[in-house]
Amino acid sequence: MEKPEYYVGIDIASTSFCAAMGKAIKDDWRLLEKPKKFENEYDSLPQFLAWLQQNQIRPQNAIVCMEATGVYNELLAHFLVANGYALAIQPPLEVQRAFKPVGHKSDPVDSGQIAEYAYRFFDELHLWRPRAEMLEQIKTLLVTREQLSKQKSAHLNALRALQRKVVHTPLAEQVHEKEINQLKLHIRAIELEIEHLIDQDPTYRQFVGLLMTIPGVGLLLAANLLVTFQSNPQCFQPKSLAAFIGICPYQHQSGSSVHGATTSRHYGPPALRRLLFLAALSVRTHQSQFRLYFYRKLQEAKPKKLIINNIENKLLKIICAVIRTQTPFIVGYRSVHPQLLSC
Repeated sequence: MEKPEYYVGIDIASTSFCAAMGKAIKDDWRLLEKPKKFENEYDSLPQFLAWLQQNQIRPQNAIVCMEATGVYNELLAHFLVANGYALAIQPPLEVQRAFKPVGHKSDPVDSGQIAEYAYRFFDELHLWRPRAEMLEQIKTLLVTREQLSKQKSAHLNALRALQRKVVHTPLAEQVHEKEINQLKLHIRAIELEIEHLIDQDPTYRQFVGLLMTIPGVGLLLAANLLVTFQSNPQCFQPKSLAAFIGICPYQHQSGSSVHGATTSRHYGPPALRRLLFLAALSVRTHQSQFRLYFYRKLQEAKPKKLIINNIENKLLKIICAVIRTQTPFIVGYRSVHPQLLSC
């Protein structure tokens, strides 16, 4: 996409949003007029669109930028894309780091900074596209299942604590047991619905079917990877996927005095990180290849966390290879260098 003439920055709140428009005039950034506030509801969106068009801001000559604010920006984002505007949704921390933490802090100021950020870092923006409806449903079900699983764990921990007390309270224990059983039913219903949605789409069904041929990869991990790959096409490479999840090791060295241990960034999509960790534990226990690797590294005095992290990265390489070649996992497969095939 060529660099546009106009840049629109939007600061989103739960009930309203503030929009600022600007452009570069002879390499000098300027806001065209005072930022304007609109209600964050569907009836106000035509007014916002008319305001843009009154100022000659059209899909062909502008880009709109806003911060990622969860569900608050969904309505406006879908509306803008439906009307043909190029839209970038950036992490709030990236926008904040681009400006000095001085001066006023208000919605008009923030919207102006977001517009300026889009101008200054245009080459680093990634255009946003809405997920397919079925993929959005799968993601919502996965998030809901994760929330219910946390609630079930909380009730289990509370029940175990009550059962260890000297003085028992039957009613409290019954309440926790009832909630646990009900949550199990909800979780099972969600899993069945995820399977049903995946089976409805041949592409998704093939994608998940290929992944589930890999040892340690179950329905939940495959479904999370499906959402990740469809939402982030750049993650089809093992290193990019490992960096996105947060298990890619990074060096920490500087000069002659700083020699920190190589470590990952310790954060990423929590559900995907946890499922991949559990998959690594599973193959370490049940797959001879990974089990021998684990004990060999233990004999070399490597930390257990490091070995598990290496197994996770090995699994990601297998996952990306299976998706790239569109072939199921082959037990005992050994890759051959292309030059050896010509000999």
